[in-house]
Amino acid sequence: MNDTYFNIGEAAKASGVTAKMVRHYEAIGLLPPARRTEAGYRLYGDDDVRMLQFIHRGRALGFSLDQIADLLALWRDKHRASADVRRLALEHIASLDRKIAELEAMKRTLATLASSCHGDARSDCPILDDLAAH
Repeated sequence: MNDTYFNIGEAAKASGVTAKMVRHYEAIGLLPPARRTEAGYRLYGDDDVRMLQFIHRGRALGFSLDQIADLLALWRDKHRASADVRRLALEHIASLDRKIAELEAMKRTLATLASSCHGDARSDCPILDDLAAH
């Protein structure tokens, strides 16, 4: 099978990540080391670009780099059980639900503080008082 090769900028553009992140993903082992030209320039194949797209999509869905490493391992393992992938997705959904609840609580608190603020020329401020009290 003939593989198309891309330089780092082309691979980054094709996958939606920056060249800096391509290097980072390679450095932390999410992406295998790139082939190199005789001059030392990185070359990425179609499979590398697909992996970068996978990583990019995983990050867009809020998966951590560790979770993406697990997902990549499952993706590469053609004998894996889909239940393993589903379990990771459900764990991530539960984590997102916890974060959403925390953000909603922060929003309610700030809305209450903002509504108690006079918002005029006076110097006393319940928002600052609350921040200082904690």
